[in-house]
Amino acid sequence: MKFFVDTADVDAIRELADSGLVDGVTTNPSLIAKSGRDILEVTKEICDIVEGPVSAEVTALKADEMIEQGRKLAKIAENIAVKVPLTMDGLKACKVLTDEGKMVNVTLCFSANQALLAAKVGATFISPFIGRLDDINLDGMELIAEIRQVYDNYGFETEILAASIRTANHVKQAALIGADVGTMPPNVLKGLAQHPLTDKGLDAFMADWAKTGQTL
Repeated sequence: MKFFVDTADVDAIRELADSGLVDGVTTNPSLIAKSGRDILEVTKEICDIVEGPVSAEVTALKADEMIEQGRKLAKIAENIAVKVPLTMDGLKACKVLTDEGKMVNVTLCFSANQALLAAKVGATFISPFIGRLDDINLDGMELIAEIRQVYDNYGFETEILAASIRTANHVKQAALIGADVGTMPPNVLKGLAQHPLTDKGLDAFMADWAKTGQTL
């Protein structure tokens, strides 16, 4: 499973990239707004930090405008994945951009039927939103499982990018089901390394080592 970090915070991305755990980055208009920076400037900086795909989202609603914006975003760097919404216009834009050889991430997916359409037009990534389904008392993981089965049934190469991940349990379940990628906030990614028994064991080892009076 590949790990993408879901943020436009350059410092957080750089810290995690140095750990070797980050395979890519996802951004969206809300994250760009939170960063308080120009979208082209911050996206370019992110692309310079990570070698993997960096999703940059269009803000238009009509296909022609999405295509124009997507081409502009793709010029930032070779590792840009143009992010478009899962609407009919977004699917049209996806088809054009993928035919031009650009990576495309189709976002805001909430059904297996939507994911099927995205794969049909050649999306590089499909982004089903786990947490937002959980918010309305639906099972986000059930959607991941459905998309996995549909894609496997027909040999679609579109990668399942589990999004709106909020907990370590989300990551584990998505990995067990077979999501290709999980994108998550920096704090969730860091939290995957944490376990109280690891901390307890380390404290015991350090205490015992101190008793020996030795140094390394």
